[in-house]
Amino acid sequence: MTLLVSILIPAYNAEKWISETIKSALEQTWPRKEIIIVDDGSTDNTLKAAKQFESKIVKVITQENRGASAARNKALSFAQGDYIQWLDADDLLSPDKIEQQLKSIDIDKNAKVLLSSAFGEFYFRKNKAKFIPTSLWQDLEPIEWMLRKFSENIWMNPATWLISRRLTELAGPWDERLSLDDDGEYFCRVVAASEKIKFVPDAKVYYRQCNISSISKSTSDNACRSLFLSHSLCINYLLRLENSERTRTASLKLLQIWFIYFYPEKKDLLNQINKLTHKLGGQLMPPKLSWKYSLIQKIFGWESAKKFRYSSRKAKSLFLINWDRFLYKLSI
Repeated sequence: MTLLVSILIPAYNAEKWISETIKSALEQTWPRKEIIIVDDGSTDNTLKAAKQFESKIVKVITQENRGASAARNKALSFAQGDYIQWLDADDLLSPDKIEQQLKSIDIDKNAKVLLSSAFGEFYFRKNKAKFIPTSLWQDLEPIEWMLRKFSENIWMNPATWLISRRLTELAGPWDERLSLDDDGEYFCRVVAASEKIKFVPDAKVYYRQCNISSISKSTSDNACRSLFLSHSLCINYLLRLENSERTRTASLKLLQIWFIYFYPEKKDLLNQINKLTHKLGGQLMPPKLSWKYSLIQKIFGWESAKKFRYSSRKAKSLFLINWDRFLYKLSI
């Protein structure tokens, strides 16, 4: 019998995109699928939009707002599939994404093989998505995958993965303590439980970058604590696989890359980061700003320089989003 694939969609205030996302799930060429949408207490019309798709294969569930990880765990508790496809409420799957991945392996013998795919970033115009390969876009052993992720500060969109029921059970549920980088922690855990990662280049995912609100939330104290906890957990997963000079070096690189996120104002977290750094046998250097921010830092201090850095990046994102929206409206 053809295996059942569960496509799980957590949603919060996603009324602009949820219909298109559900359609991309329904259009999957893999014949046996179920789609489970969990509305995480949205205050807009996300639930109403999702309810329009309810059917024998589409289930819509609602809960009080508890965060993305809790919504994902709720969806997983209802899933009956042999494979799990995670899909954020504003992202899209190519029609044959799941089929391409499942036909790439001997399903009966490879329950611990983790399947990944290519992903492209876009704003409004899906046909303009940019697929930019990284060193993770290939078949890799779990340790090598994590070493590259840490050392190069690269990632895979959550929807790129297709995870067997066996691997899902071994990894366990999403960590509901986490807000920022909850997906980074979860998929490091899945990777650590796998035997190998099989990259399927013909399977594609479209990652929409229009959520400016997520950028502002990422600077809060809770977000900073979540990020450090996620990194600490991920480092532990890697060291459990192999505690060696190369894995400790990669872990130190990860902490150094993100050090600027906490420096210098998050003093309690800086103490924890330094303790972890010492356990790894290293020491972090004070972060450096690019020339356009370093002058502000010298005159007005670190806090002002970081605020300006954040504001300028947000302004750039807003410009690109609005410009692409304008071009999108011209084309329809």
